[in-house]
Amino acid sequence: MSPAAAGTPAPEPTASRAERIGDAALALLVERGMRGLTHRAVDERAGLPQGSTSNHARTRQALLETAVRRQAQRESEVLTPHEMPGPDGGGAALVDALALALHRYLTDHRSLLVSRYELALEATRRPELRSFFDTAGSAFHTPLVAMMAAAGSPEPERHALSLIAWCEGLMFSCAAGSFHAAVPSRAELRTGFDELLRGMLTDRPTEAG
Repeated sequence: MSPAAAGTPAPEPTASRAERIGDAALALLVERGMRGLTHRAVDERAGLPQGSTSNHARTRQALLETAVRRQAQRESEVLTPHEMPGPDGGGAALVDALALALHRYLTDHRSLLVSRYELALEATRRPELRSFFDTAGSAFHTPLVAMMAAAGSPEPERHALSLIAWCEGLMFSCAAGSFHAAVPSRAELRTGFDELLRGMLTDRPTEAG
């Protein structure tokens, strides 16, 4: 069993049926890949009577949307609202929050990264899922743009894209790429974010003629 699969959390007993189905779908994506995601397998993984998943999500598209929705919910819990910097927090608070979130992903929630990659790749082959996936992802993109603007970015949209790309690259490298065996410490991540944001937020000299 892979490290990511070994760390896959089981559906919580107190979760709603929809959440249990979503958790089971994500776990199957981590353990077996997209081909292993079936209605019957979700029932078995969630410990639900046969037919429960079909009643909740009759089509494969509906099942995938359930997985994407649960993915977004689970990711939002990695960085809780009270830990997000306020408008007056500045760059230092943003660096702390981002380093905390990324370190949690890479230590306690690596399985979420694997399931995200599975869903993202499937979305490239299903236009109807692409739209749903992008809408769910906007819940993270929009606040980050606002935080970059509050931190003093002259181009918050472009800088948010650069920051997301840096995070995505690091997460892939550490979760599934060549650095999967080496997780940076929170201090190392903070240094990386600090260097990146300083380059974005520091006034640049005007280019010569």
